[in-house]
Amino acid sequence: MAGGAGAIARINQLRTYAGAPLPGPLQAAATAVWSDEAHVIENRAQYCEKYDIADRSFGNVPGYRAPQAGFFLWLPIEDGEAAALRLWQETGVRVLPGAYLSRDVNGANPGHGYIRVAIAAEKHAR
Repeated sequence: MAGGAGAIARINQLRTYAGAPLPGPLQAAATAVWSDEAHVIENRAQYCEKYDIADRSFGNVPGYRAPQAGFFLWLPIEDGEAAALRLWQETGVRVLPGAYLSRDVNGANPGHGYIRVAIAAEKHAR
């Protein structure tokens, strides 16, 4: 960095609070944790199960497409905002209207006819 004495002093103060280096023992612990791939493999298998459940549950819904990856399902619905509100009020299930996550393109919002459903929650036995 380059600047006058006042600017450098303010940058040093900012670095004290926002850019402090991580202590060596914490770096070593982080290295050990991030080196363990067992939880990654297990998590990936759980998502594959959730994708399979989604496919079985929604596979016959016109417009449904199986996710290739990610944490969300995009379910086709006539009015995503109305559907999200109704699901929340009647069942307590919270989803996000797709239109909230996109913007108008050529006068239309491509997310309007969808709700986004997180599949991050743990799977429960029926």
